[in-house]
Amino acid sequence: MIDPSRQTADPTFTISDLASEFAVTTRTIRFYEAEGMLAPARDGTRRVFSQRDRTRLRLILRGKRIGLPLAEINEIVDMYDGPHGEAGQLHHLIDRVDLRTVELKLRRAEIDHMLAELSAVTAAARGRLEELSANSPAAPG
Repeated sequence: MIDPSRQTADPTFTISDLASEFAVTTRTIRFYEAEGMLAPARDGTRRVFSQRDRTRLRLILRGKRIGLPLAEINEIVDMYDGPHGEAGQLHHLIDRVDLRTVELKLRRAEIDHMLAELSAVTAAARGRLEELSANSPAAPG
């Protein structure tokens, strides 16, 4: 028979469970714990992560994927528990993502400009090589 108290309890996760699920190392998870971003319970020496920790880890990793600095990620994740709750967190997240989008578009424009410059340099160098080759006497046979 299934224990009814077990059904209502929030699921817990080991560090290995989370590392496997999110394809990160246990060292990565311990780092976020040391930074105060995750707060697993302890069962002796074993870390026991809650659903809240799992969600926070998912948000941390998403923030890293989009290039936000760790301090900013921590601030955004912590805002959920703040006075403005999830709505405040989401407004701040939107602002940060909009800013990040502008930054990346500027970088893309700079990269596009550099690629065009590289193409121009390569074309000029190839053209000059052709001129040199056409103007040089034929090698003795």
